[in-house]
Amino acid sequence: MIPTLRLYLLLLPGAALVAGVALTPLMLWIAVAYLVVVAALVVADYLLTDRPAALEVERIHDSRLSLGANNPVTILIASRARRPLTLQIRDEHPDDIPADATIVTGKVEPFALLEARYHLRPVRRGDYTFGNINIRYLSVFGTFVQQARYPAEAAFKVYPNVLDIRTYDLLARKGLLLEMGLRPARIFGQGVEFERLREYRPDDEFRRINWKATARRGKPIAAEYETERSRYIISVIDTGRLMRAPVEDGDISLARLDYAINATLLLSYVVTLKGDHAGMLTFADDVRTYLSPRRGKSQFYRMLETLYNVQFEPVESDYARALTYLSARHRRRSLVIVFTDLVTLDAARDLIAHMARMARRHLILCVVLSDPNVTRLVGRPPTDTSDVYRRGVAEMLLAERRVVLETLHRTGVLTLDVPAHRLSVAVIEKYLELKGRGML
Repeated sequence: MIPTLRLYLLLLPGAALVAGVALTPLMLWIAVAYLVVVAALVVADYLLTDRPAALEVERIHDSRLSLGANNPVTILIASRARRPLTLQIRDEHPDDIPADATIVTGKVEPFALLEARYHLRPVRRGDYTFGNINIRYLSVFGTFVQQARYPAEAAFKVYPNVLDIRTYDLLARKGLLLEMGLRPARIFGQGVEFERLREYRPDDEFRRINWKATARRGKPIAAEYETERSRYIISVIDTGRLMRAPVEDGDISLARLDYAINATLLLSYVVTLKGDHAGMLTFADDVRTYLSPRRGKSQFYRMLETLYNVQFEPVESDYARALTYLSARHRRRSLVIVFTDLVTLDAARDLIAHMARMARRHLILCVVLSDPNVTRLVGRPPTDTSDVYRRGVAEMLLAERRVVLETLHRTGVLTLDVPAHRLSVAVIEKYLELKGRGML
């Protein structure tokens, strides 16, 4: 119980009456009578106000929260109170996870339910714990605030952004992938996966005629199928020191590694839906994890469990060791997508040499994130001497980056340099394009 300003204001005349005892002893009895009345009011308020036990509280949330996304958390409150209650709810979420609301308010009617919702936006993957739920509400006469703590401790994990995967699934079912920015590339012809109906052409096989559609339309209609091509896609993720640098994407800033992991998972999900084999390798100064390519959604979930707590390391990445390891473990021609960062040509020589060697057998795609801070400096007119120096450094960094990417391209390596908010979509588009062109 917490006294309110109203109670203090009610006690204030009593204090004045007590002070008046110095003038006449009669004031003492008046003061006592007044304070007894106030006390009786408080007692009556206490008896009429519903106890905290009249509320049942439960927290509802996903067991896997998504990194960098707005994850809904719902506080469900069932009331057995006799009167409507206006509640102030404070959930003890981890301090290092930003929330869009510290205190959530809501009114619950007698014998009704209240759903109070807020959102968490994690900026780091890993294991976390919710604390208890604290609720306050005003008493009937407003003399005190009832406060209670409801046990609700619960562990949860912050995974890479699985909400994007749900969005992809939903849009794919509705045929609205263009809203996500995806332009699927397909090969039509022989296969087993139905794609669409079209008018029959003289060079079509007779067995392709769809007789039901022909009867409905009154003219020959042929079924067209998507070519079945099961290919191998391996994501190679650099977890070295360069992948620690944060990249701003709107109102949130995540490490390059987090964007690479999010893109890898969404790509792998699409790959498994297409019937292809998905695999992955993570490395820093040595190979950390390796999952050989497999088909099916079970492989995606294995990758999710492997990647959810992968952290960057303050060491130089050893491209030679990682790519040599992959070449020895997997010899079948594959699309190898390397997520890394490039600084200077000298630092990237080892990467260029080993990628060029792998490109003789595999199709290699080097994916890097463009830095919006550097791009912004180059495009902004300088206003003082410091800005001139900053712009000069930014232009030098961009020039070095272009040289590295052009050198990779000349050795037969495909490159992709995109901003953070476009990474996942751009990688999936590239995969679908290469698959559609028959290059995998």
